Amino acid sequence: MTGYLGSYATLGLLLLGGALLFVGAFGANRVLRPRHPVDAPGKWESYECGVDPVGGDWAQAQIRYYVYAYLYVLFAVESVFLFPWAVIFDRPGFGAATVVEMGVFIGLLALGLLYAWRKRVLRWS
Repeated sequence: MTGYLGSYATLGLLLLGGALLFVGAFGANRVLRPRHPVDAPGKWESYECGVDPVGGDWAQAQIRYYVYAYLYVLFAVESVFLFPWAVIFDRPGFGAATVVEMGVFIGLLALGLLYAWRKRVLRWS
């Protein structure tokens, strides 16, 4: 499949294959499943880690857990930028510029961490 429309034909065949796989899987599910599932007592109750649910279904989560999660994701994603920096830093002619850029980057991270610390966001209790 070469030429102008060759790439589109390949894409079309891939999409057709995916659609056939999707329809085939759902068709096999429909054919192989039981027609009338057994209605056992307690089948429709909620299940929580092997323990019967106790109390109501409303539970409050404190905002500090979300703040910790947000800060973790923030610093984890930003630490990913250290790997490309290390690769570029090794190349000739990039030494001083990359050190300055990384200094600015780490400085901004430190300012964000200092701000969170000053606002007492990082206190667990």
